[in-house]
Amino acid sequence: MAGAHPKVRRFAHSLCASPEDAEDAAQEALIILYRRIGMLRATGALASWMFRIVRNECLRRIRTAPAVPQTPAEPADSAEQEALRRLDAERVAAAIAALPADQRRVLIMRDLQGYGGRAVAEALGLSTAAMKSRLHRARAAVRAELEGPR
Repeated sequence: MAGAHPKVRRFAHSLCASPEDAEDAAQEALIILYRRIGMLRATGALASWMFRIVRNECLRRIRTAPAVPQTPAEPADSAEQEALRRLDAERVAAAIAALPADQRRVLIMRDLQGYGGRAVAEALGLSTAAMKSRLHRARAAVRAELEGPR
């Protein structure tokens, strides 16, 4: 499991609101896995079980975290450019959020987080063919939404 720890941390960083929460979630997930490893029936399910634990831990932290206003990391070139950037980001986020949950998870893990197809399929408990099908439908839906009228 030592080789999987960087992947667990990267996955946690992609889901959690802050780097500190991500580190805590990854550590907590490893502790949970250690305590409950005897409950796992199939050894091939270890990776998907681990990613589910990380996801649940990150979601728990997001639900219990107080809202903190975000400040921009770097100043925008102009107010117009910043407004356009926000509009584009909001459109992409809305298109992804509108996807069915199964397609959204595949799209985020494959295209945004950069996981390989087999890793995504295993983490979500899907066959590779099912993962590819969901990814294709998700990409097509996002593309159609973004090509539509503004």
